[in-house]
Amino acid sequence: MPKNPRRSFLQLSGIAALAGCGAQPGAKTEEEKLPSELGKPIRAYGERSQFETAKRAVPDLKRPQIGSTRTPLAETEGIITPSSLHFERHHAGVPELDPAKHTLLLHGLVDRPLVFTVADLKRLPSASHIYFVECAGNSGGEWKAPGGANAAASFGLASCSEWTGVPLKILLEEAGLKKEGKWLVAEGADACKMSRSLPIDKALDDCLVAYAQNGEAIRPEQGYPLRLVVPGYEGNVNVKWLRQIKVVDQPNQTKDETSKYTDLLADGTSRQFTFVMDAKSVITYPSGGQKLTGPGFQEIRGLAWSGRGVIDRVDVSTDGGKTWQKAALQEPRLPKAFTRFRLPWHWDGKETEIVARAVDSSGYTQPGRDELTAARGMNSAYHYNGVKVWKIAADGSVKNG
Repeated sequence: MPKNPRRSFLQLSGIAALAGCGAQPGAKTEEEKLPSELGKPIRAYGERSQFETAKRAVPDLKRPQIGSTRTPLAETEGIITPSSLHFERHHAGVPELDPAKHTLLLHGLVDRPLVFTVADLKRLPSASHIYFVECAGNSGGEWKAPGGANAAASFGLASCSEWTGVPLKILLEEAGLKKEGKWLVAEGADACKMSRSLPIDKALDDCLVAYAQNGEAIRPEQGYPLRLVVPGYEGNVNVKWLRQIKVVDQPNQTKDETSKYTDLLADGTSRQFTFVMDAKSVITYPSGGQKLTGPGFQEIRGLAWSGRGVIDRVDVSTDGGKTWQKAALQEPRLPKAFTRFRLPWHWDGKETEIVARAVDSSGYTQPGRDELTAARGMNSAYHYNGVKVWKIAADGSVKNG
């Protein structure tokens, strides 16, 4: 054991330490260097420091009403995505809805059709849960190598928030489900009336009619004043600006579930109503677009998630998949939520490739690109969950592997 373990660690990390603790004669202390003028006054709403620049990656779109933004995964910490950095996806722009006028209609195969105001819903028993939401098209560009140049471009259509609202089960039980009711159709109040079918078993399990996100009202881009939260299912089923739920006896085959979100396989058949987002992980440091300052200690870190339950294990390889090490998983590990993983690593300064793979509580292991494309072909733009390889050059720069 070294006499000074901390100093050895700093040396291993390449971190410079002060030669001595005593201040030089006449030198100002750190406290004396602090500014003495008054700081800025209280602001109307919380803002980041001017030195923090993380923002959603916004593409240059000719049709801004039909588009998306991406979460800067490599610039976030922990498992909660700030509301302002949550990814955005919409098909007809963001409607401006007055919560005092907005209503939710629940009808179809029920005993008592009901209409709820937002105020009505806030009077009912509520629940708060941390869940990820992931667009079905997240990582669609990864089907063909090399994929996105950084973590946001490759995996950034995924975010994780604390959602608060009324369990959908309560509303359905209050309306009285008829035995013929096997599915429901949820519809939004946006101009395209985005709608998706959902199995009734899932609706009665863990779905929320949410009105709050991360301790405040849901942002307009996330469905203000109401959205459906369907844990673990593809993002488009989490219908935003929710205005109508109709209980039916079979899938409604809406335009949004026939023209999109179906995977065409190599043999000509299709996968429809797959719903669940499979286990996935991405290393966020070191990752594409970043640069290591030099050889020495690094903490490899990233995010993993699965629509099937809890992340049980994340394996990390620092030699392009030849050998694997088990990463530490940060608690709490929650079902259908982001999990943060970490692995201490000493980089020797040589070119290498790093990659992570997740294993969830169902036993499912995240596949490699070759394994995934062999099973599903390369005709789809949806539901890609293969591993992401980052290549580290000898100068420390990181790019697609």
